Amino acid sequence: MAGSWRAAAQAAGMLLAILGWVSSCVTTFVPLWKSLNLELNELEVWSMGLWQVCIAHEEGAVECRAHGSFLALPPALRIARLLMCLSNGLGLLGCALAAPGLRGWSCCHDKAALKRRLLLAGGAALGAAGMATLAPVSWVAYNTVLDFWDDTVPDIVPRWEFGEATFLGWFAGAALAAGGLLLACSAGAAGTATPPAPAGHQPPARGRHPHPKNADLVI
Repeated sequence: MAGSWRAAAQAAGMLLAILGWVSSCVTTFVPLWKSLNLELNELEVWSMGLWQVCIAHEEGAVECRAHGSFLALPPALRIARLLMCLSNGLGLLGCALAAPGLRGWSCCHDKAALKRRLLLAGGAALGAAGMATLAPVSWVAYNTVLDFWDDTVPDIVPRWEFGEATFLGWFAGAALAAGGLLLACSAGAAGTATPPAPAGHQPPARGRHPHPKNADLVI
């Protein structure tokens, strides 16, 4: 029963980890962290990401322009770019470490302690990747809320709002953290049981010596 529970937890954790890593990579590169709908020109919708700004026209054309300089970016976007790249690397490392430690993986099948350490290391890397995703996404979202409700800005000035990548980033961070937690928990004492002795083999009792079958008793 314990083995089947660990196998199911490892499968679910690996699935969440891969899904979270892919979502984190998409969040990093899509220009949908912020969106801006100009009331004076409803034919254009602006969107901003970590790498570029795009303008979507009503006829379907999309124009994108990369940010001019890394140092010219706001601090939130600069740190978000670094943390998201770190998250992608940690997520890939975590999946690579945890895969050989899965119960169904034939690699290192005779080394239970090594498989357990690989699962723990992979789970830790995935948990760190989840935090590295949640932190910048939440920080950019927080600054977006502050700018939206800034009373010093006139009401006629358009305000940036949440983009689709914000919600995708929250999902990616939660999936990475949950996957890493499941993998780490399923590694506890996995495969450390002592193999049973062969059937019919009984060790001799301590302090007793077997007598020959036909030995003569000496009185």
